[in-house]
Amino acid sequence: MSVPRGATSRAPARSAPDATGSAGPAATWPGGITTAVLVALIAAGVVLRFVTTSPLWLDEALSVNISRLPLADIPEALRHDGHPPLYYVLLHGWIEVFGTGDLAVRALAGVLSVATLPLAWVVGRRVGGRPLAWVLVVVLALSPYALLYATSARMYALLALLVFAGWLLVDDALRAPAPWRLGALGVLSGVLLLTHYWSFWLLGAVLLLLGWVAWRGAEDRRGPARRVALAVCAGGILFLPWLPSFLDQARHTGTPWGGLQRPMAIVATTLTEFGGGDYQEGVLFGAVILVLLVIGLLGRGVDERRVELDVATRSDMRIPALLAGLTLTLGTLAAYATQSTYAARYASVLFPFVLLVVAAGVSRFVGPVARNVVLGVVVVFSVIGAGYNALVPRSQAEDIGEAVRARATPDDLVVICPDQLGPSTSRELPDDLRRVVYPTLGPPDRVDWVDYAERNERADPQELGRELLAEADESAAIWLVASGDYRTLEGQCEELHSVLAVDRPSEPVIAENPDDFFEHASLHRLAPAG
Repeated sequence: MSVPRGATSRAPARSAPDATGSAGPAATWPGGITTAVLVALIAAGVVLRFVTTSPLWLDEALSVNISRLPLADIPEALRHDGHPPLYYVLLHGWIEVFGTGDLAVRALAGVLSVATLPLAWVVGRRVGGRPLAWVLVVVLALSPYALLYATSARMYALLALLVFAGWLLVDDALRAPAPWRLGALGVLSGVLLLTHYWSFWLLGAVLLLLGWVAWRGAEDRRGPARRVALAVCAGGILFLPWLPSFLDQARHTGTPWGGLQRPMAIVATTLTEFGGGDYQEGVLFGAVILVLLVIGLLGRGVDERRVELDVATRSDMRIPALLAGLTLTLGTLAAYATQSTYAARYASVLFPFVLLVVAAGVSRFVGPVARNVVLGVVVVFSVIGAGYNALVPRSQAEDIGEAVRARATPDDLVVICPDQLGPSTSRELPDDLRRVVYPTLGPPDRVDWVDYAERNERADPQELGRELLAEADESAAIWLVASGDYRTLEGQCEELHSVLAVDRPSEPVIAENPDDFFEHASLHRLAPAG
């Protein structure tokens, strides 16, 4: 969502004549084979939105297990999870048609991500003409961050789609605030709030900028800005039915899986994730993104080899840069106020603005050779990130499932410690195996985040281990899937293993591998007692 470029001027243009703005030389995109290559890159990005060999990890498997419930049961399940309901309702309908296979449940995000590309084209052309539109769509099509969430059964691809749509709606409504536009904007604002709670900070940033225009903008812009701000606020009406669940989640769920992060750590983590992740090329690509952000915000193409930086910033990129910065700032302040953690996936609400400024950074190079080289660097890093996303598993659950299936008997018991490993691991296990999670000894399909830390603090691995030994069939094996790498459960899974191994010989089957897997665990087979 946006306040449009030139919101404080008296005659804002609908689109810029070129990617550099009126102050610089005209930027033209070379035709022929170059255009064909750009189309091919975009097509490759579309295909890659449906390609990954990874099994589902915790968040994805948990989303699927909640979404496959009857519609009437989803709100109560989410009260124990900590998210708003819209994506889960959409995924529920999708599952009804396409099933619960890994590719099927991820394809919803892939379709939403593909639908974002034409919206990005319109935004890019409106802000900076065809050159910026081309660059923005190519960069978005191949972005490792966008590809990650296009191949994830989560709501983040939907967020990016809604933000691009919101940009266009706000831009149109400020120019011609027709009732249907304002109504559509109110609905979209409510939909954002029902998709992810970080939308509060995005809408807060939008309202701050609209408030500034209504107060200090040109006279003919103040009235439309006030009406648009009221429409954004009216979107909160759609959130009201969910408000009791949100307040209950705020009191009892939170983010016990992560700790408070410093502001600069949040910025660094976000840039690294935009670059593809915490590997060498991803970190380096994050640095390239930062450089292009600076050039996009401050740069002006002087000639085919030079770009000038002006600390007064470029008018066409002030709004997206301010929206990204304000959203991240408000979210960080809220995290500190509530002692919550931050995950870079939350930045999906500001990612479109960052990408717009990055695309402008590429377009500031007015010489075709220089621009092609810079874009080529972005494409190379993006392809590396796309390769990681397509080929590197996110979870060790598939290896664990294969090992269990190879040797388990129907009477065996699978114990998963902690419960956060349950949703992904259970998808890979034989259907006829009994499986429970620590510390609840309940089924593994969902995680109850209500008062999570307090519950884990009360858990006694000695007592629970003895209970498991008493319940397990003495003539069958116990399989222990465990990891000690989870907050609020430090040392408990190791202690549980020690209790189980007193009466049953323990055989290591799979070693925990944090270097190669985002979600990792070990597997031990504890032999029959007799």
